[in-house]
Amino acid sequence: MAHNRLKDNLIHGLFFLNGMLVVVALIGIFVLLVTKAAPAFKEVSLSQFLFSANWNPTATFVPASYGMKSMLVSTIFVSIGALAIAIPLGIGAAAYLSDVAGRRTREIVKPVIEILAGIPSVVIGFLGIVLVGPMIARVFHIPNGLNALNGSILLAVMALPTIISMSEDALNGVPKSFEEASLALGATKWQTLIRVKIPAALSGIIAACMLGMGRAIGETMTVLMATGCAIAMPKSFLQSVQTMTSTIAIELGEVPYDTTHYYALFGIGLVLFIITFVINMISDIALHRYERVIK
Repeated sequence: MAHNRLKDNLIHGLFFLNGMLVVVALIGIFVLLVTKAAPAFKEVSLSQFLFSANWNPTATFVPASYGMKSMLVSTIFVSIGALAIAIPLGIGAAAYLSDVAGRRTREIVKPVIEILAGIPSVVIGFLGIVLVGPMIARVFHIPNGLNALNGSILLAVMALPTIISMSEDALNGVPKSFEEASLALGATKWQTLIRVKIPAALSGIIAACMLGMGRAIGETMTVLMATGCAIAMPKSFLQSVQTMTSTIAIELGEVPYDTTHYYALFGIGLVLFIITFVINMISDIALHRYERVIK
């Protein structure tokens, strides 16, 4: 008995230690970003950094400028476009797998979705350059397809596995009694799915969509390769854009150390960290709310 209690305490302590390591790592990343970004705000005001669209850190004959508004808007622009594509497809696919598809179909489709999640982002970006981009250029009669629409389509593909898997789990987690009661009252299977199961699983589906958005916002290589990387305030999805992640990837390796430009890039990273953290917090709250509703 004492041996079993000791074993349980050791396992509990190990899990607690692992959890604390994750928390310490998260706090450490945040502290690093804050300390590295702080020197930039001695030279550039926070309002100018967030709300100015002029990013020209290497200017020679005019004062350097560090406004990230165009990059922030471009990131949101591409991410919203990706969600507009991925959410309907993801929820539809999840509903099909949970309520329509047969067992054999699920056995085939589920591994395909998992494989899609494992495709490297650089491969997705390469497909955007050689396949999706030229297609967009032909359809809209523009010189090239390296623009926000290309990035949105590719990010939607990358977000789909997360949205489909989590949404399907949410739909499968709805108590069977809900479905049986709806069918007993004369509703069709389609009406039960739309009016009972999806509303009951809505919090879990929202969490899936938020996590998919977090994946889209934090992606680097795909948007770096497929969006054209032009620092400008986006006015349409057919315009080339440069997101926050691609700016960091392009410039951090070349920028001189201990300069305002160097610290400003960490400032962009800090903003990106905060946005991603808030999105994940919202999805976690939604997921816990869904669990309480099901219980």
